[in-house]
Amino acid sequence: MVTRLSASVYSASTAPTVNPGRTTQVTRKTYPNYKVIVLNDDFNTFQHVSECLMKYIPGMTGDLAWDLTNQIHYEGQAIVWVGPQEMAELYHQQLRRAGLTMAPLEAA
Repeated sequence: MVTRLSASVYSASTAPTVNPGRTTQVTRKTYPNYKVIVLNDDFNTFQHVSECLMKYIPGMTGDLAWDLTNQIHYEGQAIVWVGPQEMAELYHQQLRRAGLTMAPLEAA
């Protein structure tokens, strides 16, 4: 027994659907920034933390480094730099290798 589909059913199932008025837009997403966070510890001196911040964080002034060092000591942590992931990874690694106690990188 052969069943025949009507022409209207057959054509409806194979015809492409076109949605006029719908446009394609490209939305650009920016890469997230990352936070470099130094944690307080019991073995790094104020002087060492401040010197490391000035040495490894671009544009870090002595006054800002000292303020961040005090924040690290009294509040337990400080965000010392925020920016693109690749640079954040570099500064994080440099500060960690210098002996500072670092929090994991966080998306800002």
